[in-house]
Amino acid sequence: MKFEILNVEHGFAAYALANDGSVLLFDCGHAPTCGPSDYLSAQGIRAIRRLFITHYDEDHIGDLPNVWRSLSIEVLTRNPSLTSTQLRRLKPPPLSAAMKVLLGMIDSYTGEVSNEQLEPSGIRVCTFYNTYPTFTDTNNLSLLTFLDVGPVSFVLPGDLERSGWLALLTNSQVRQLLEHVNVFVASHHGRESGYCREVFDYCRPSLVVMSDGPVEYDTQRMASAYGQHATGEWFNKGSGKEWRKVVTTRNDGHIYWQL
Repeated sequence: MKFEILNVEHGFAAYALANDGSVLLFDCGHAPTCGPSDYLSAQGIRAIRRLFITHYDEDHIGDLPNVWRSLSIEVLTRNPSLTSTQLRRLKPPPLSAAMKVLLGMIDSYTGEVSNEQLEPSGIRVCTFYNTYPTFTDTNNLSLLTFLDVGPVSFVLPGDLERSGWLALLTNSQVRQLLEHVNVFVASHHGRESGYCREVFDYCRPSLVVMSDGPVEYDTQRMASAYGQHATGEWFNKGSGKEWRKVVTTRNDGHIYWQL
């Protein structure tokens, strides 16, 4: 089994590969030099069992038209409290090509499927979300995803901000799952707006991962804030092993776990 976070700069794309060859894809962000459509196709992957859209902004869906053309997608998983009509109202025109594809998928992928029906052997997924119109900003309507790949538990929070995190923390199941997280993917690419200290009253990960591009703003300088909540683990680099609490795609490139 494998879980890999791609270096798509300011954006997010990751996938889990099960022992039976099934693939779960989390977002379709892309950088000029890397998108999941090319990356997965180059590895001989032709089908996605389940596509998770954790957030509706372009940096999470930009490569979706290419993914749609080059890979078959069995199931779409997203925050279902928002209809395509409501999402269209939240997105000012002109709509991007990626958003047009996503809106079409929302209207055509209509069946409700439980996590258990689509979990490959050795992988477990559990999702949570705030509802529309309790929240009307797409950041706080992000899909909060807990992913267990073998013995390692990941949490993928999309672009949740503090208010969205606090609302989800009222759910006892969310709090319980946070207690078992090994790898915490920082919300909103590690930006200050995605940081919620109260999350770490329940979560003590060994490693925090930031998926982001070059530093342009002070709000990106959050490694020390996140690092104080992590216990640390050995991280393999080309030059050898390093003890790390925070890793970033900006400095470390693609980041993967072979399990």
